[in-house]
Amino acid sequence: MTAPEPARPAAKRAPVETPAGRAALAWLHGTRFLTTASRLDQLPGPAQPEVAFVGRSNAGKSTAINTLAQRKRLAFSSRTPGRTQHINLFEVGPKDRAEVLLADLPGYGYAAVERSAKLRWQRVMADYLSQRRSLAAVVLLADARLGLTELDQRLLDLVAPRLAGGAVRLLVLLTKADKLNRRERQQALQACEQALAPYADSGADIGVSLFSALTREGLADVAEVLHGWRAGSHAAAEGPDTAPAPAQEQEAP
Repeated sequence: MTAPEPARPAAKRAPVETPAGRAALAWLHGTRFLTTASRLDQLPGPAQPEVAFVGRSNAGKSTAINTLAQRKRLAFSSRTPGRTQHINLFEVGPKDRAEVLLADLPGYGYAAVERSAKLRWQRVMADYLSQRRSLAAVVLLADARLGLTELDQRLLDLVAPRLAGGAVRLLVLLTKADKLNRRERQQALQACEQALAPYADSGADIGVSLFSALTREGLADVAEVLHGWRAGSHAAAEGPDTAPAPAQEQEAP
């Protein structure tokens, strides 16, 4: 009896870019580094809406930002996972009036990081996600082969109060989609949608998409979403972010 053939990754097809997708990619091509901060009070005051990129170490955050901006080394990733412990901000839009800021947050879930450092940037992440007034959206990146892990769920629980009613938007990118075949892709999407269901109230703005930096799958679609957020983002609140709250039971991953 002949053994069944192993599942193969889905055939790679050239992504189709619509005029809106090309316009969105052209807009993102102007992305540029603004500043880096290890504490919330080092960030610029609320002015432009911010889109935070979050995810486990090695989920591909920096790669996704570089791919969206069509730049090779705009966002740097440490050679040692878990060592990047700063919030890096990037401006998008005309140089004289940025329209959106992209925030590259530290990755989480890498056990080799010293505990004291890990706890410190966990607190910074928790404060940013729960208190940053100009936070308009979160892009959560997860390896499509693993799906949403327990640590990803903890992060979603942290930001859940702001997802309710659409105050903060959420887009989950299932990265490295080129590694999956067609059936596995469908299963990954369905599993992610089920995991997100508890957060999707009537006013929530939550989406999920397959993404591959290697094949550019999902690239134009994600660019369109970000470009649309520019046009419809909630106005940033005036005044500084709230002072850090006392330690709470819910922690960042």
